[in-house]
Amino acid sequence: MRASSLLLLFPLLLLPARADDKKPPVDEPPVTSAHRIALGGAEVAYVATAGRMTLRDYEGKPRARVFYVAYAREGLDDPAARPITFAFNGGPGSSAVWLHMGALGPRRVALGEEGEEVPPPYRLVDNEGAWLDLTDLVFIDPVSTGYSRPVEGEQAKQFHGLEEDVAWMSEFIRAYVTQHRRWASPKFLVGESYGTTRAAALAAHLQDSHGMFLNGVVLVSAVLDFSTIRFDPGNDQPFWLFLPSYTAVAWHHRRLEPALQGKPLRAVLDEAEAWARTEYLQALARGADLPPGDLERVARGLARYTGLSVEFLRRARLRVTGGTFQKELLRGDGRTVGRFDGRYLGRDATDIGQTPGYDPSYSAILGPYTATFNDYVRRELGYEIELPYEVLTGRVHPWTFPAQNRYVNVSDRLAGAMTKNPGLHTWVASGYTDLATPYFAADYTVSHLGLDPARRARVLQTYYPSGHMMYLRRADLVALKADAARFYAQALKR
Repeated sequence: MRASSLLLLFPLLLLPARADDKKPPVDEPPVTSAHRIALGGAEVAYVATAGRMTLRDYEGKPRARVFYVAYAREGLDDPAARPITFAFNGGPGSSAVWLHMGALGPRRVALGEEGEEVPPPYRLVDNEGAWLDLTDLVFIDPVSTGYSRPVEGEQAKQFHGLEEDVAWMSEFIRAYVTQHRRWASPKFLVGESYGTTRAAALAAHLQDSHGMFLNGVVLVSAVLDFSTIRFDPGNDQPFWLFLPSYTAVAWHHRRLEPALQGKPLRAVLDEAEAWARTEYLQALARGADLPPGDLERVARGLARYTGLSVEFLRRARLRVTGGTFQKELLRGDGRTVGRFDGRYLGRDATDIGQTPGYDPSYSAILGPYTATFNDYVRRELGYEIELPYEVLTGRVHPWTFPAQNRYVNVSDRLAGAMTKNPGLHTWVASGYTDLATPYFAADYTVSHLGLDPARRARVLQTYYPSGHMMYLRRADLVALKADAARFYAQALKR
């Protein structure tokens, strides 16, 4: 047959492929592996699964591939009756590596007993605080974090916002529960930091959009009402809500007066909290109308509970931001204290300036967590990918918050979910030396949920001597696991 005849028979061979002729992205098969760990004196066999799930919109068009690592216990008679927990961190822009490799997962990064940094090379150890004897676990990296990415041709910004993030994370959970036949399982969420904002909104969204009613929501280092942590002009809320955390950090570094320094931390905090919500709050409310004599008296009280000088506090008009406190507390020693955890010490290039040059409590863990996860996912889980693992990225910014002329506050969504769902329990876990999301601000939010007594009784609050990532401290990791066992038992009580 002549070439011209071939062209008549197969004219489409010469036409360029149209965009809509392209085949949809092929789903990536996950990788599974079998493991064992000793927990509570018993051996637990489990299967680990690592992969990227393709998320599709309502019409079925692929939008993103979301990376996850799941752990499921083996040898159970009825897997559907086993609890399943979805966990994630915050940022916005953080992967789930911190909860995964520090608190809940079967392997954890080895640090010092107090969570102090160690020199490289870093290593993993079995996590005695893992939750696998309580629940199956699924760790989720939101789009643009970890190995999660939009599919080719999709814009990442469609995932970067409070409402957008909640909708797509909800879709991941719905799809996972459906694919793995877990609709009959008790379901829990665990979020840390901004992940608590996500978890509170997710609890309501899953109920209202998918009819998925949860058994429990765990809020680690919570922020649901952003007016409690934003040091903005005209907003005095954070100043008095941060004060007890300043007290805890000053107590740790022995900067309080002897009368307080000699007392147990909890007793000192009781004093600081009572003073903050009365005399200090009232003074802040007076603003510039506060008489000079009262300013001097309150400055002395503030010095008592912060370890800062009366002169400095007088010049600050009684208002000390978190960053200023981090720089000022140990300025005379040429040291700064951490934001995520005020127990950690840093050293800036100079001792001038209003805020620290970096957060030593983040720098101490970034290297160990990044290196060990990149090794673990390949060597132990067998998952290979060439993409960089985005531990904590700024690529999600600008992050869209829908609030106009007000602060983001999702506490009403959590309260609404608890009101509609009589089986929903909430656990708020806070660290005393957390200068990012202070424990007293979380207490304030819980006390303003507006729950009736029966539902308020379903809120558990626990506290730990360390900071934002309390599980970095070995003793607090153990305590967190014990509190988790108590919470799951309460939430699953029939």
